[in-house]
Formats: sequence, C-alpha cells, structure tokens
Amino acid sequence: MAVKTSDVGAKPATDDAGSKPANIPAATDFAPSGAPDQVVPDVDPSHPGVDADPRAGTSVDQNKVDFNDPTKSGAQVVAEQLGYKTEADKSA
Repeated sequence: MAVKTSDVGAKPATDDAGSKPANIPAATDFAPSGAPDQVVPDVDPSHPGVDADPRAGTSVDQNKVDFNDPTKSGAQVVAEQLGYKTEADKSA
C-alpha cells in the first residue's frame, strides 16, 4: 500500500477525547485484601469478562493466605500458612 502525501501529518489516533486523562477520583477506602475500593464508571460488574466475586467458592483457609512476601515462593507461602513443612523447614 502506498502512502499518500495527504496522509503525512495527519493527527495520530491518540488525539481524541479518549486520550485525555480520566476523571476517576482516587480510592479513599481499601478492602481487607489491600485492593482499593474504587468505583470506575465504565466497568460493568455483570459483564462476563469481569469477575465481580473472585472469592466465590473458596474456603476460609484459601482466603487467609498472604502472598505479599517477595522473599518466598507461592508454594512456600501456601505450605507455611496451611501448616505444612516446607523444604526449608526440612533442611533446618
């Protein structure tokens, strides 16, 4: 496809209303998980691509696991929080 000289200098696709900064207020509350409790006006929680209840069908034990330790693997965190011996414990 040839480029026309009339196409040169045309506005980029980002020069429209959609490229302006969003006017979404900052979160003032946080869920126990640490996630911001923030309402985003253009997200429909009933849409099939949005999980409005990500903890549905999970157990109390599953929900108490804290993965916020960057020094441990996910498997190690789960084992420790569920009371199992980890490889590190076995070698100590």
